Amino acid sequence: MKKVLAILLFIGTNMLFSQARQSAFKSGEWLKFRMHYGFLNASYATLHVKNATIDSIPVYHVVGHGETTGFASIFFKVDDTYESYFDKEDGKPYRFIRKINEGGYTKDVEINFDHTNDKAILNDKKNNKKFNFDLQDSIQDLISAFYYLRNNYNPEDLVVGEAIDLKMLYDDDGVFNFKLKYLGNEIVNTKYGKVECLKFRPYVQSGRVFKEQESLSLWVSNDDNRIPIRIKADLAVGAIKADLDGYNGLKHQFKILMD
Repeated sequence: MKKVLAILLFIGTNMLFSQARQSAFKSGEWLKFRMHYGFLNASYATLHVKNATIDSIPVYHVVGHGETTGFASIFFKVDDTYESYFDKEDGKPYRFIRKINEGGYTKDVEINFDHTNDKAILNDKKNNKKFNFDLQDSIQDLISAFYYLRNNYNPEDLVVGEAIDLKMLYDDDGVFNFKLKYLGNEIVNTKYGKVECLKFRPYVQSGRVFKEQESLSLWVSNDDNRIPIRIKADLAVGAIKADLDGYNGLKHQFKILMD
């Protein structure tokens, strides 16, 4: 359950690069996702975009929150909060906060990105430790990457079978290399109707080798909003899905296909 929650925030961040184009989102955007196993609701997650300032710099402040609900919370309680402050112009992150409680496993991490000196300082508040990392070009945190790439990719440039590379920093493990393979377009049935989507599959790094996670799939709306519509994790029996369950404040019209 906790893996699917992390996937929502993690995979949903990774789409594609391209030349600059109109912004895909605005302050006030709110997305809600329902995670379920069949008809059993497991948890809900939300992403909310706000305005803020960091050292007098106008930034977006995004808060992501997820928690188990009902019957599922009896067996495994999850209560996670992620926050990111990133530049409104170029999307570079200034601050990232990660506070999680997953079945008793907890983390309380804050990362401050110093772009003047190309350094990132990670403060592990739980263990009272600090780590320094050298910043790399276009590095993102777990949340800012989602919004950065929503503004910087072109569906017309996608090639089926090719993968997108991304570097992220969100934990004391250091810079994380991630790949996402484009699988083509699909129509997804949602509570709102049929939505044309771009389908992706993630790779994760094991040592120096990238391995495809065939059990995981992501569908992203093929419109100007470019929001996650569905995430699916296949299990030995059945599958866990995270479906778009609510939205508000979208910058562009949410395109629903008419029969």
